[in-house]
Amino acid sequence: MKKDSLNLVERVTNETPKWFKIVRNVGLALTAISGTILAAPIVLPATVVSVAGYLALGGAIASAVAQTAVKIDEADNDPNKNSLKRP
Repeated sequence: MKKDSLNLVERVTNETPKWFKIVRNVGLALTAISGTILAAPIVLPATVVSVAGYLALGGAIASAVAQTAVKIDEADNDPNKNSLKRP
C-alpha cells in the first residue's frame, strides 16, 4: 500500500493501529459522556455545561484524527526494497 496516494475514504476504511484504536475509543467515550451531560433534564451550572461542550469537541476531534491513522506494513518501509544489490 502506498501511503502517499490514499484518499479520505481509503484512509478511514484501512486498518487502524492499536494505539489509535484506544485513542478513538476514549474520544468516543468522552463525546458520549459529555453528550449525556449536555442533554441532562436538570439545570446544571454553566461551568459544567461549558466543560461538557469542550469535552464533546475534543472527543470528536480525537476520534476523527485517530480513525484516519493507517497501519503501514513493514515491507513498505524497507529502504532496500527497490535498490540494486551489489556483489
